[in-house]
Amino acid sequence: MHDFLNKTILITGASSGIGEGLAKSLAARGANLILLARSKDKLYDMKKVMKSEFSIQCDVYVVDLANSQARTEVFKRISEHYSTIDALINNAGFGIFDSIEDIKTSDMEKMFQVNVLALIEGIQILYPALSTAQKGHIINIASIAGKIATPKSSVYGATKHAVLGFSNALRLEVEQEDLYVTTVNLGPVKTNFFQTADPSGNYQKNVARYMLDPNDVVEKIIDTLFKRKREVNLPRWMELGSRLYHLFPGITERLLKKQFNKK
Repeated sequence: MHDFLNKTILITGASSGIGEGLAKSLAARGANLILLARSKDKLYDMKKVMKSEFSIQCDVYVVDLANSQARTEVFKRISEHYSTIDALINNAGFGIFDSIEDIKTSDMEKMFQVNVLALIEGIQILYPALSTAQKGHIINIASIAGKIATPKSSVYGATKHAVLGFSNALRLEVEQEDLYVTTVNLGPVKTNFFQTADPSGNYQKNVARYMLDPNDVVEKIIDTLFKRKREVNLPRWMELGSRLYHLFPGITERLLKKQFNKK
């Protein structure tokens, strides 16, 4: 088990799902944490547990990352308080599965605000603290949806495609700082993500046997921390599918049409 004693790690979307799992596992390994989420009660409960059970430093910031002004203020406060942040895990994000004729403009804007702009702005403002870390690490949670286009996830997929493009360019920009950049591209995971993305539950039923265990995802991300790794792709067979898709998009769309329309 990796020891992250004296490492300071910031996690967005930390109050549930993968973010909560990461916080608990990293605290158990001795990491000091900076946790961001919208849920005030949950964050402060987590802070209390982390400090009492693991004797680590845990600071929490309540913020809605869809609110540009609020997130800017929070990122600046963190930047002023911390001279060094060893790792930033951009886990916050959400999706709404809707056809283009049905999706609301407000939902499209919010997805881009949270999934893309908050991620980029956080890195930009926190960059001085990240660049002073020895072998610091930025982990951006993207999605297989950013690699393979499927119906009813056109906007969500576009946000994750943007995360991949940004991360690939950022990796080249910061390599001289000995700062690692990794994208984590996930298929469906058993979390509350689908409460918003798929409130009917139909998609979850259709892909139930393919869904990833969040605990396995957490351990894979932690195993990647502070290592020079370009991508983590889960499940692996979906990554193989994405490679086939990029080589033969038309053929792949025809062969996998039934699977692509599970939403």
